[in-house]
Amino acid sequence: MLRSILAGLLALIVTTGDLRAQSGDIMLLADQVLVQEGGDTLVATGNVEALHNGTRLTATRIIYDRANNTLDIQGPIRITQPNGDVLTATQAELDQGFENGLLESARFVLDEQLQIASARAARVQGRYTAMSQVAATSCQVCGTDGPPLWAIRASRVVHDAEERQIYFDDAQLRILGVPVFYIPRMRLPDPTLTRARGFMIPELKTSSLLGFGIRLPYFIPIGDHADLTLTPYLSPITRTLDMRYRQAFRTGDITVNGAISRDTLESGDLRGLFFAEGAFRLPRAYRLSFDIEAVSDDAYLNDYNSTFKKDRLDSALTLSRTTRDSFFSTSLIHYESLTDGENNATQPTIIGDLRYNRRFFPTRLGGELRLGFQTHSHFRYSDDDTDGSDDDLVVDGRDVARANLDLSWRDRWTLPAGVRAGAVTQVWVDHFEVGQDAAAEGSYTEVTPAASVELRLPLVKRTATGARILFEPIAQVGWVGGDRSGVPNDESTRVEFDEGNLLTLSRFPAADRRERGLVGAAGLRWMRQDPEGWRAALTLGRVWRAEQDSDFSRSSGQDSAASDWLIAGQFEHKTGMQILARGLYDSDQTRFTKAEMRANVTRDRYALGASYILLTTDPLEDRDDAQSQWRVNGRYNVDRNWTATGSSRYDIAEGQFLTAGVGAEYRNECVAVDFSVSRSFASSTNLEPSTDFGLTVALTGFSTGGSGKEYRRSCSY
Repeated sequence: MLRSILAGLLALIVTTGDLRAQSGDIMLLADQVLVQEGGDTLVATGNVEALHNGTRLTATRIIYDRANNTLDIQGPIRITQPNGDVLTATQAELDQGFENGLLESARFVLDEQLQIASARAARVQGRYTAMSQVAATSCQVCGTDGPPLWAIRASRVVHDAEERQIYFDDAQLRILGVPVFYIPRMRLPDPTLTRARGFMIPELKTSSLLGFGIRLPYFIPIGDHADLTLTPYLSPITRTLDMRYRQAFRTGDITVNGAISRDTLESGDLRGLFFAEGAFRLPRAYRLSFDIEAVSDDAYLNDYNSTFKKDRLDSALTLSRTTRDSFFSTSLIHYESLTDGENNATQPTIIGDLRYNRRFFPTRLGGELRLGFQTHSHFRYSDDDTDGSDDDLVVDGRDVARANLDLSWRDRWTLPAGVRAGAVTQVWVDHFEVGQDAAAEGSYTEVTPAASVELRLPLVKRTATGARILFEPIAQVGWVGGDRSGVPNDESTRVEFDEGNLLTLSRFPAADRRERGLVGAAGLRWMRQDPEGWRAALTLGRVWRAEQDSDFSRSSGQDSAASDWLIAGQFEHKTGMQILARGLYDSDQTRFTKAEMRANVTRDRYALGASYILLTTDPLEDRDDAQSQWRVNGRYNVDRNWTATGSSRYDIAEGQFLTAGVGAEYRNECVAVDFSVSRSFASSTNLEPSTDFGLTVALTGFSTGGSGKEYRRSCSY
């Protein structure tokens, strides 16, 4: 009660007197307040609190000298700034705005992470905090423990609150109290700064191809919306400079990655890569995107274990627009294969494409009317008009251009007993121009009418436990007229058969091939949604046609009058388990011709993912050997600080590993350590095996090292 009365009186005295900072009033609360004779000195004692513009100061005693406009403060002192930074001391002399003054035995805590202890600290203009005889660390420091895992000792440290930078003089890095590194001057960003010029966390790498080396990134912000990162990579084998440039615009962004290397792997020749991508929003809902990928030689990405590692490069420029009832896209793409044995001169390298689709809903006719138009062309660098000595059966220099018109009408109805019926009528008009093919006629035109009717009977049931079950038989009968004009099959050489095209009139991916004649399809869908937190689905389907189509490959599942059985299923559980599987089962051969599976389990303690793929031999797809591979990756949190990771890829057909890797991560409140080792084995697509080791050590608590707040411990005595 006494404190409340005194606080009210003091607040009245302060706010009506001369105790005012330039930017506002100070609110002072205390157990006891004494105004000395003459009224120029005010003494507050016992649980003293002072508030000024969001800054809060607590102490045991404050003496305010109105004549000199100073505060003499006795500790323990704690100053909490509006951004959460904390400054403690045993004694201080400050001005009334807490912006200038001296603090004895000061300790500065930034963003609840970085602790800077000093013998004396000076506050200057409310912006700078200059400290002498300093020890800085983000490790938890408890009285009974030994020295922290790491600490930076310095003769002087200055923190710039406006620029959010920390400047060290005579800095000495100590590990468990032992000096290991000295630098006369050093600048580091404080934990609250996300973009600051300077060196980032170095990475130590060891590669069987490139030897032991170090990567040292240097970050350069360019205004508020762009930045540049330069990363030298030095080893006995290579001198490499990596570059990444990013810029954000009001309507989009771009990212450019590049590297220049000179190594002894290629007799000292310059090598490198250039990758760029970007996307922009244009007026009227248009979107412009680009992607550029280029390397100096086929082996560069593999030799340097690049994050862009791939066996086929694609560079594209695309303009597109999507609305509720229309879609437009035009693109220009350039492909380059890096796979040994593939000749880029005989592969379709430059591809141009334009698509336009629109749908209408005529009120008199009912249903939905769709209009589609497409132009496409692809170019090969080879000038040969016959098939050469390569393994494929395709003319080496064939170039193709085509224009396609697609007009269709479709509608759905509900019949008695809940049967859902649908009908589609469609006509395609296709024109082709074929060049550099001695066996081709040059020009081809096809007009293809088609129609289909489908029936569905969705049966829904709710069980006594609240589960919902869907059981839906489906069937379709379709007809595709016209005859093939003899245009070479240059695009529809890889056919997929899945749930998405079970009930379509043509399963070929491009217009140079369309199914012909009478076709029927039937299937069954089952799905269960259980209140216990799991969901399962299964789809079975098959296609029958009046005549066998020889343009379907073996692994398409469509190479006979009756197709392979399509089997697809999925399972999801609330505990984080997910399984997806799909396959084509040949009942005559009693085996799968194509299969894939993916499984994931994600829990708080661990995560595990696996995938499997099977492709049988298929001469039409230039695959003389079966492909069967497993891929597994996982993560396991050993405890709060340790995490183990692993991944592998195994070729069952070749009976060997393709890649394998393990890693370990350690995190606590003041350090983050990542160690990894990976191995790429020799295979048909990777002729040079390599082993890579990586190690990064980051001191958390600074902007460059990330945050360690979630690992903060409490001291126990």
